[in-house]
Amino acid sequence: MTAKVNYFEIGSSDPGAVRGFYGPLFDWSFGESSPAGYQMVDGDKGGLWDTASMGGTSWAIFYVQVDDVNAAIAKAESLGARVALPYVDNGAIEFAHLLDPQGNRFGVWRPKQAE
Repeated sequence: MTAKVNYFEIGSSDPGAVRGFYGPLFDWSFGESSPAGYQMVDGDKGGLWDTASMGGTSWAIFYVQVDDVNAAIAKAESLGARVALPYVDNGAIEFAHLLDPQGNRFGVWRPKQAE
């Protein structure tokens, strides 16, 4: 596995409050919101996800790039992790959110090659 931490994401039902805190704190810029309520942070360094339509959960997670998302999910589960957001293929990337045995959320992802 590549196993490189190279992306972060913040989920919030109040993205305006997140922008109001992290923008001034770290001098982050936020892109336009996608139809799914997702905004890129500082170009492609991270993302802000409006979770209001998904039950309003909040999180701040890091993503680890892996060679095979499904294999990473299976290995994590075998070590005691639980799936928080099942495997997603959005066309450009594949990813999932997991909860480690202590309940901390993290993501695994991989960019898809042009086919």
